[in-house]
Amino acid sequence: MIPYQIIEKKSRGQQLSHSEISDFILAYTDGSIPDYQMSALLMAIFIKGMSTEETLSLTKVMLESGEQMDFSSAPGFVADKHSTGGVGDKVSILLAPILAVLDIHIPMISGRGLGHSGGTLDKLESIPGFDVNLDLDDWKEMVIKEHVGLIGQTGNICPADKKIYALRDVTATVRSIPLISASIMSKKIAEGIQGLVLDVKTGNGAFMQTPAESRALANSLVSIGKGYGIKTTALITDMNQPLGSAIGNWFEMEESVRGLQGDGPADLMEVTYALGAEILRMSNPNLSEAAAIELQSKTVADGSAFEKLKRITELQGGDPGVLDDLSQYPKAKYSQTLTATESGYLSHVDTMALGFAGIQIGAGRRKITDAIDYSSGMYMHARIGDNLGRGDDIITVYSNDEKALEEVMAKGEEYFSINQSPPEIPPLILERIE
Repeated sequence: MIPYQIIEKKSRGQQLSHSEISDFILAYTDGSIPDYQMSALLMAIFIKGMSTEETLSLTKVMLESGEQMDFSSAPGFVADKHSTGGVGDKVSILLAPILAVLDIHIPMISGRGLGHSGGTLDKLESIPGFDVNLDLDDWKEMVIKEHVGLIGQTGNICPADKKIYALRDVTATVRSIPLISASIMSKKIAEGIQGLVLDVKTGNGAFMQTPAESRALANSLVSIGKGYGIKTTALITDMNQPLGSAIGNWFEMEESVRGLQGDGPADLMEVTYALGAEILRMSNPNLSEAAAIELQSKTVADGSAFEKLKRITELQGGDPGVLDDLSQYPKAKYSQTLTATESGYLSHVDTMALGFAGIQIGAGRRKITDAIDYSSGMYMHARIGDNLGRGDDIITVYSNDEKALEEVMAKGEEYFSINQSPPEIPPLILERIE
């Protein structure tokens, strides 16, 4: 196998064989192929795409590069949820404990920030001491006993994807249907789940920015899941503005806690409950959507879902005290608020630009080795369609890097548009794919 030949073949748009994909990916995983050649192949795939057969081969190679979990001993339905990524998307942090209380086993393997999109692991690690690197046997025991465990991708699960995932983040090769599909589905299949719901984002803050692109990705993901015998559905949800109000790691943990305490933003709770209803109805086909939503809302109302989040935090080495008293968390040194320069309706939010602004102020990574400032972030005060007066608050930005904060605020008006007529507000949930 000569790496150059495979890169050249794909750069011409030709189809790679299963053995070519397998040889290249496994050689990169064991260090025989350097980052620069893997980056070249990723960019060739990004530009030229992959056939269905190639995507299935890539998924299979990533899946079989490591260990696959077996939860057949779990007394109940085993399922997971995955989002294709956006800004302010903290649904996993709410949904995992909600479903765990409702006797669904959730072996959730999450990722870190990717491109402009935040990562569930980074948000969990903003809790002091929270360990997302549990031993697989300990994690499996926790999932069976507590119904949920929240970890990152270990060296044993899809190691090929783990290495490629980090490289995609810093080489602008994230927004590719075959690469996204293989990455997501290899990890989910490796979890040993029976059911999977996918939150496929669409809009200017998503990797797939049009409904057609998002539908194509959803169909790709669902077809792979079905092919492996997993009950799989996808919801296409709007990402033309951040989900909820909080952007940034600890900011989103705070909002998740408030959501589990019954004080979450309406859009965040709607998406959370809709995705949860899909899994509950996979487990019990006789359950109506309305009944599935009501079951989830009861776990919030009676406090059991929040208690489960605290229990998970404690078992994974974190300090549940900061969840009980959010005010004790360290605050960023600097903050500034952007206000409306004219009256009118908020008509557009450049959501992806806000995601990259979050990286600039320290809430994300520019390169793999960067440390994250968990106390940096943003808080949206307005949503699309809101009627603003001159001087009304739109967004507050918090950072420990004063220079970065000034640079972000200098471009602040570029992130938002205000018009005199009310805009058309897209539905939050656009489509269901099965």
